[in-house]
Amino acid sequence: MKKLLFVLPVAWLVHAATAADASAQDLVITNARVIVGNGQVVERGSVVVRNGRIASVAAGAASASGAPTIDARGMTVMPGFIDGHRHIIRGPAEQWFKTEAADRMREFLEAGYTTLLEGGGRIPDILELKRRVDSGQLKGPRIITSARADPGGFKTAEEARARVQEIVKAGGEFIKASITPQATPQEVVLLTAVAEEARRHKINLMVHAVSPRAMVAAVKAGSTKLVHTPHNGYLKPDEARLVRDAGIENLSTIGFGVPVFGVFNKDNVPTFRDGKPWPGGIIDGAGDGREAGEKAVNARMLWDNGVTYGFGTDTGYHPHAGLAHELRALNLMFSPVDIVRLMGPNTAAFIDRSHDLGTLEPGKLADMVVLDGNPLEGYWHLLNARIVIKGGEIVVDKR
Repeated sequence: MKKLLFVLPVAWLVHAATAADASAQDLVITNARVIVGNGQVVERGSVVVRNGRIASVAAGAASASGAPTIDARGMTVMPGFIDGHRHIIRGPAEQWFKTEAADRMREFLEAGYTTLLEGGGRIPDILELKRRVDSGQLKGPRIITSARADPGGFKTAEEARARVQEIVKAGGEFIKASITPQATPQEVVLLTAVAEEARRHKINLMVHAVSPRAMVAAVKAGSTKLVHTPHNGYLKPDEARLVRDAGIENLSTIGFGVPVFGVFNKDNVPTFRDGKPWPGGIIDGAGDGREAGEKAVNARMLWDNGVTYGFGTDTGYHPHAGLAHELRALNLMFSPVDIVRLMGPNTAAFIDRSHDLGTLEPGKLADMVVLDGNPLEGYWHLLNARIVIKGGEIVVDKR
């Protein structure tokens, strides 16, 4: 095998050292299978971390003076997981922060997640969660905030624009908007107003559009991201190419239509993602379960037509269970190689963090998960996180 070596410029190292978080550290992972995320795999390689960022990825063993070393023999290191659409805070926020936050954030880290994009929460609450994580008060994945500006909640374009301004002023990073499968003319007018105002403030608009018709309407209205793989019918190639040509990333969330087992009950009864009976509980569904097939086929249609297709669960239950559920659904249509690309660089593109996340390349944040086994042999190895590293800091260690 050819030796793969990336070298980080000294000038960049100096810059990174001054900008690194206080919790960042130097680290070496050696003797690992390194899945870079850009298509390259080093069967026995090393990753060197300096000041919380990746300094080098190379074949063979490595060491660094004064840096802790992880011998990952027999294990795989790959980019930390990103969920591009996750409902994080459940129930009253004050009580959640008091009794649940620490456990819930730990569960995300233990599943392998290092970054979460909130799927449209209450802006004061999600901003507070981000503050606590960023300050170190709470240990968890980095949080990217969003808040809702749904056309169904407005009567006029002025109201829609005012809501966008409110989110921007509060410090929200994404706007989430939902339209019905029918994408009525009034919804489209108001969504267009949201999109125009979002573009004026240079903030992303991600749209919950669960049908082909709604997807096309969202693209034409000016959406910059699409949260759902559509159901309520099958996509046509020209509709998929419309998304591609607009440069809009799309998230998976195909587990949305697939029955969940063993999460909300243990009696082998299928449920929807919130515990309601499946298939009748599927939001915006036909009630007969066809969504499970439509979403999977439409996922492949988007992928094969060049859409940047990323990973999102759109769930609120246990992170490991949500990860397993989405991966099982994706396994219907995507190879392990595709899933690595989908979870890494494609999801980083969705959250606009390609410069920092998604691949193990010099200069990027040292967000990594060390797994038992080889995920290129099957998605189930992605469920076996042993060590999780966020910004160079070991946040989970199950050795």
